[in-house]
Amino acid sequence: MSLKQHIPNALTCGNLVSGCLSILFVSLGMPVKAAHMVFVAGLFDFLDGFAARLLHAHSPIGADLDSLSDVVSFGVAPGFIMYWLMSHARDLIPIAIKGFYVLPCLAFMLPVFSALRLARFNIDDTQKTSFRGIPAPGMAIFIASLPLALSQVESIIPSLHYYTYFNITIILSFLMVSHLRFFSFKMKSAKWKGNEVRWIFLIVAVVSFAIFRFVALPFIMMLYILISIFFTGKLEQA
Repeated sequence: MSLKQHIPNALTCGNLVSGCLSILFVSLGMPVKAAHMVFVAGLFDFLDGFAARLLHAHSPIGADLDSLSDVVSFGVAPGFIMYWLMSHARDLIPIAIKGFYVLPCLAFMLPVFSALRLARFNIDDTQKTSFRGIPAPGMAIFIASLPLALSQVESIIPSLHYYTYFNITIILSFLMVSHLRFFSFKMKSAKWKGNEVRWIFLIVAVVSFAIFRFVALPFIMMLYILISIFFTGKLEQA
């Protein structure tokens, strides 16, 4: 096997290490740094696919390694971030067993449903131009955007209410395994025609982030969800 065949897998391992560092930072009480590492993992995830296509270096091992890495970076890591946020929520009901809070553990629905989402993706051949269910990286970016947005507008403590986080967890878990279609950014061409929705979303996202920075991220992800739900038919034809 030539050296170029190992480049995509090396980038995938970068994704995995970034996810591990995210979990480490959460365990050390640094959720903002943990969120940054989720975005770094997302960059590696993009680069490994790009490198595999550019170098024609696809392999069954690479596909499995990618899924395993994604479970950590886009399942377990955002689950730990959500656990931290729930643990520091304003109105957390202090149900505890030997000093251990129970209710924040519901955050680990995210890695469970993320694993189900990724497993289904591996055996579903209908997700070439769009996704069935919100992609696990999309969910992870939404979760990672929360501590970043909160750190910008106020101290990350006090945080939002527990039930806000709980509802976010339930909704995203459902969306990951739903049959709703979500658009991908794989375009047949860079032309405006046929890609109007994608380009409009990208322009709005870039402008919003330039103006509002991290505060814009949760709203950008909500816009992605809404556009996908309401424009599925048009996107399928693109």
